[in-house]
Amino acid sequence: MSNHVIVGAGPVGSAVARLLAGQGESVRVVTRSGGGPEHPLIERVAADATDAARLTDLTRGATVLYNCANPKYTRWETLWPPLAAAMVTAAGAAGAVLAITGNLYGYGPVPGGRMTERTPLAATGRKGRVRIAMWQDALASGVRTVEVRGSDYIGAGTASIFSAVLLPAIAKGRTAWAPVDVDAPHTFTYTGDMARALVTLAGDERALGRAWHVPSPAALSVRDLADRYCALAGVKPVAVRSLPRFVMRAAGTVVPMARELAEMDYQFYAPFLMDSTETQQTFGLAATDLDVALREVADAAEETAARTM
Repeated sequence: MSNHVIVGAGPVGSAVARLLAGQGESVRVVTRSGGGPEHPLIERVAADATDAARLTDLTRGATVLYNCANPKYTRWETLWPPLAAAMVTAAGAAGAVLAITGNLYGYGPVPGGRMTERTPLAATGRKGRVRIAMWQDALASGVRTVEVRGSDYIGAGTASIFSAVLLPAIAKGRTAWAPVDVDAPHTFTYTGDMARALVTLAGDERALGRAWHVPSPAALSVRDLADRYCALAGVKPVAVRSLPRFVMRAAGTVVPMARELAEMDYQFYAPFLMDSTETQQTFGLAATDLDVALREVADAAEETAARTM
């Protein structure tokens, strides 16, 4: 029996598993492939987490079920509902806390760009409505639940504007053309901070029944983020340029991923600021220095480059 069950072994799920195992907790990681971190206290299980009966069996006796899943971005409307429902069922049957890895999509565009834990869930876009429904369904189910919301991730292995656009350009010493306003301030969340917040809040009764924001470094622009990474990694800075907003929208008529990114582009063409004051004051959590996250990314990039030489 495992005290903690984690669905998903991406950067956040793996970080949660390592953190718990490091505290001496027994952990079961559930993925389709049976992947996940290697550790004596981590059991890796291959299973379809949308199978509520199977997930319920795997969660039996657990104190916390962590939703760290990351369905294919272009198929959220199809893939998230059965997956989220299965986790609600499994957590309810076990009497476990359901700790949900959340994001800021449910708020939609916010005037001024600043979001607090009290900002209304007012998104009208497809993906925002999916996230709202997931959270509302969890609350309505009666399970003991908490949602921990973070902004765009920084950390090794994350999928983001930083990893998809900036890192390849920096590696090649070329101009980075990003589908963003490269000078708009933006909050980035370190995956390690998301993991710590999930574990902390899942174990604190004060957190249950509502959503909280992950303490994150001070907002900075994509241009400043690139410059800071280059300085830390000891590589030549590259020029960072904004793609006109219409480019991704035009590409979205034929490219599914471009269509999904265009739907959420309001997050990057204006200030996008996550306030985590309540979380910090209530639980005493603080953001990790951004340079720690960037050093992790740089080390991972160096390891990848060394393997391909």
